[in-house]
Amino acid sequence: MPGLLRRLFAPRWQHPNPEVRRQAIARLDPAQTAQLARLERLATDADPDVRREALARLEEPQRLLALRHEGGESAELSERLVALLSGRDGQLDLPARIALAESLDDADLAERLVLEGDNQQLRLAALARLDDEEALIRQACDNGIAAVRQAAAARVESEAGLQRLIQDARRDRQVVRQARERLQRRRADAASLAAARERREALLGKLETLGHSAWEPMFGARFRHLMREWASLSDMPSAEQERRYQEACLRCRKTLSDHEAHEQAQDAAERRREDADQAREALIDALEESLDGLHNAQRLADQDIASLRAQKQLLATRWQALSEQHLADETLRQRYDAALADFARIVEARERLDERAEAIEKALRDGDDVRLAELVEDCDWPDDLPPSPLLQRAGWRLADEAGEAAEPGDLEARLARVGDDLDRLERLLDNGAFKGANRLHQSLRQQIDYLPEARRSEPAARLKRLGARLAELRDWRGFVAGPKRTQLCEAIQALAEEEELDDAELDRRHRRLVKEWRDLGDAAANRDQSTAFRAASDRIHERLREWRTHQGRQRQTNLTARQTLCDQLEHLLDQPAAAADPDALREIRDRARQQWRRLSPVPRSEAEAIGRRFGRIRHALQALIEKRAGEIAEAKRGLIEEARALRDGDQPAKRRAEQAKALQRRWRELGRAPKGEEQTLWREFRHLCDEIFAQRDADRSDQAQRHRDRLDAMQALIDRIDAWQPARSDDTASLDEAVQEAAALEPLPAGRRSEGMRRRWSGIVRARRERLARLALAEVVERWRRARPLLEAHLEADAAAQNGGECQDVPAPAELPDTLKDAHDARNAARRDPPPATEVEERLARLRVHLALLAGDTSHRQDDPLRLAIQVERLNENLGHTPSRAEELRGVLIELLATGPVSPTLWEREVGELDHTLETLTRLPPP
Repeated sequence: MPGLLRRLFAPRWQHPNPEVRRQAIARLDPAQTAQLARLERLATDADPDVRREALARLEEPQRLLALRHEGGESAELSERLVALLSGRDGQLDLPARIALAESLDDADLAERLVLEGDNQQLRLAALARLDDEEALIRQACDNGIAAVRQAAAARVESEAGLQRLIQDARRDRQVVRQARERLQRRRADAASLAAARERREALLGKLETLGHSAWEPMFGARFRHLMREWASLSDMPSAEQERRYQEACLRCRKTLSDHEAHEQAQDAAERRREDADQAREALIDALEESLDGLHNAQRLADQDIASLRAQKQLLATRWQALSEQHLADETLRQRYDAALADFARIVEARERLDERAEAIEKALRDGDDVRLAELVEDCDWPDDLPPSPLLQRAGWRLADEAGEAAEPGDLEARLARVGDDLDRLERLLDNGAFKGANRLHQSLRQQIDYLPEARRSEPAARLKRLGARLAELRDWRGFVAGPKRTQLCEAIQALAEEEELDDAELDRRHRRLVKEWRDLGDAAANRDQSTAFRAASDRIHERLREWRTHQGRQRQTNLTARQTLCDQLEHLLDQPAAAADPDALREIRDRARQQWRRLSPVPRSEAEAIGRRFGRIRHALQALIEKRAGEIAEAKRGLIEEARALRDGDQPAKRRAEQAKALQRRWRELGRAPKGEEQTLWREFRHLCDEIFAQRDADRSDQAQRHRDRLDAMQALIDRIDAWQPARSDDTASLDEAVQEAAALEPLPAGRRSEGMRRRWSGIVRARRERLARLALAEVVERWRRARPLLEAHLEADAAAQNGGECQDVPAPAELPDTLKDAHDARNAARRDPPPATEVEERLARLRVHLALLAGDTSHRQDDPLRLAIQVERLNENLGHTPSRAEELRGVLIELLATGPVSPTLWEREVGELDHTLETLTRLPPP
C-alpha cells in the first residue's frame, strides 16, 4: 500500500511510466534551478525518448559536458552536444563553441564536430583535438572543407597513412599531391638513411674484420683510413653502431700497441744483448791486459798474483750474471776460455813454486846448488812468465855458478835492475812505508852480494845510506810503537782475565790483538813486554784449546763435505744428461754455492786447493749450463721459425691454431733459455702465436658472419615464399627456383634456429606444392567447363537417339584439343553403335567414384568395393610412372566425355554428384 501511494502521489517527472515522464518534461522550466536539475536527471533517464526530450530542453553545452563526465554518456547526449556545438541548434555564439571545441577530450565527439561543424574555424579547432591517424585520414578524405582536409592530411605521418591518402583522397587533388610529395620525401629520406646505414655497416664490418686480423705493415694505415671514412659520414650512428665502432677501434689499437710493444721489446733485448757483449768484451780485455802485463813484467810478485786472482773472481761473477741474461758469442767464449786457461797455468806455476819455496830458501842459504837446480826445474816455471823474486835469486845464483848472467843475459841489466830497486826503496822511505822498504832492503842486500866486486861499491854505498834512513825510520817506529805495545799488553791481559766472553768472540779479539802486535814488527820491542804478551796469549790458547779442537774437527768435516760435493759435481760433469734441463742445472749450481758457503771454515792448508777445485767445477758447470741453454735457445728459434712459417702458410686457420698449440707444448717441454734471451724469444714466439690465434678468431668471426648471412638469407627466402601465393600452376618454376636457392644455402649451421627453419621451409614448400596441385586441378576443371557445351550437345543427341529419333553426330568445335577430339569421335561412334545400358551405367558410376577418390571424398560406403578396385587398377597401371592428380583428372574427364550414350535419367542421377566433386577439386586452400 505505501508503494502504491508513493506511485500515486509522486511527481510526474518521476512517474514509473516513461510516457508520463516524457510529457512532464514540457512543464519543466530550464530557467529555474530546481527544475533545471530535474531536467538534467531526466537527461540521464533509462528511456531513450525521455532522454531525448529532456536534452532538447537543455541549451548549455557546458552542463551537458559535465553530465557526460559524471557518467551520463549516451547516444542522445552525444547527438545533442554535436547539435549544439556544430551550430545546428541552440543560440551559443561561435567563439564560445570554438572554445568548447578546443577543450574537448572525446575523440568521437571531436571527429563528428569536424565533419558537421558550421564553421571552418570550429572544425579546425575540433581537428586539433584528434590524435588518431585513422580519424585524420577519414577527415582528409571525407571532410567537406578543403582547408580542413589539408590540415588533417598534413598531420598524417606514417608511410601507410600517406599511401592511403594517395589512394582514397580522390576528391582533393591538393591532398593527394601533398601526400605523394611527402611520401616520396620520406622514402627518399629512408633510402638515404638506409644507404648511410649500409655504409656505416660496411665500415663497421671492415673495422671488425681488421680488429680480428693479425698485424701487417699496412694495418695502421688501413685503420686510420677507416676512422677517417667513419668521421666523414654525415648521419648520426645508432647506439649499437657506436658501441661496435668503439669495440673495433679498441681491438685495432690493441693490435697496434701489442705490435709496438713487441718491436720495442725486441729492440730493448737487442740493446741488452749488445750491452752484455760489450761488457763481456771489456771484462775479457781487462783480464787479457792483466795477463799481458804479467807476461811483460820483469818480476812476478805476490801482489800481482793476488790482484790477478781477485780480478778473475770478479770477472767470473760478472760473466755468470751476464750469461744468465744472454749467451756469449762463440768468439768471446773462446777468448774467455783462453784467458782462463792462461790464468790457470800461471796459478798452477805459482802453486808449484809455493810448495818448494822453503826448500829453495834453504838451498840458497846452504849453498846447495845441485839441490837448488833440481827444485827450480821441478817448479817448471813457464818461459813466457817473468820470474818471481825467489826464482830470480835462484837463477842468479845458478847463473853465477855457471859463469853467465841469468836474465837478461848481461851484467848491465842486473845493475840497471838494482838501480831501479834502489830508486823504489828511496821512494818508499820518503813515503814512510817501513815494511815494504824493509823487504826491499833485504832483497837488495842479496842482489848486491851477487854482483861482481868491481861493480858492487857504488850500489852498496847507496844501499848503506838508504839503510841508515831505514834504521832511523825503524827507531821512529819504535818511539811511536812503545805506547802501542803497552796498550796491546794491557788489552790482552784484560782479555785473558775476561770470563764472560764466549769462545768465538774471545778467539776473534785474541786474533785481532795478535795481528796488531805482529804488525808492529820489531819496533820498540823488549823482552818483558813480549814475555807478558806471550804469557797472556798462552793463557787464552789454553782456554780455547777444547774449542779449537772442536773447530779443527768441524773444519775437517767441512773439508770432507766440500770434497764430497766436488766429487758429486765432477761426476755430474763427467756424465751429463743429453737433455739436461738448464733450470735444474742452475738450481744445482746455486744450491752447491749455498752449501759451499755453509761448509766453512776448512783447514787453512787445504782451503786454497779445494777452492781452486770448486772454482774449476763451477766454471765447467756454468759452461754446461750455457751450452744447454744455447741448445734450447736454438731449438726455440727453430720453433719461432716454424710458427712464422705456420702464420704465413695457407692451411685452414683452425688447423694452424691446433699446430700452434702443439708448438706451445713443445716450447714448454724444452725448458728455459738464458733469462734475458728467454724473455725475448718468448715475446716473439707469443706474438706469432697471437697472430695465428687472431687469424683463427677472425676466421671464426667470418664463418659466424657467413652463417648469420646464410641464416638471414634463408629467413628472407622463407618469408618471401611464405608471403608468395601461386596464382597459376605454371608458377611451379618459381617454386623450383626457390627450392634450388634453398638447397644452395645448405648446409645451414647446426642449431635450433636451423632446425626450425628447415621444418618451416618444408611445411611452406609442401603447402605451396599442394596449392599448385589444386591450381592445376582447377585449371583442368576450368577447361572442362569451357568444353561443357560440347558435352551438353552430346547429351541432347543421346536423348534424341534414345527417343527414336535420327542418330546424328555432334559436330566438333573449331578449336577442340586433340585429346578431346578423340573422345568426341568416340562418343559419336558409341551413339551409332550403343553399348548395353548397364555397361554405360557402370562406366559412369566408375568415373563418379574415381572423381570422388581424387577429391578425397569417402563418404559413400556403398562405393567402397568399386573404390578399392579403382585403387588397385591405378597401382597396376602406374608402375614406373606416377601421374599427377591433374593428369589423372584430365584422363577421367576425357573418359567421361567419351562415355555414352547416356540417358537423361541416368545423367540427372549422376550429374549432381559429379558437379559437387568437381567443385570440391577446384576449392583452393586458404593462403
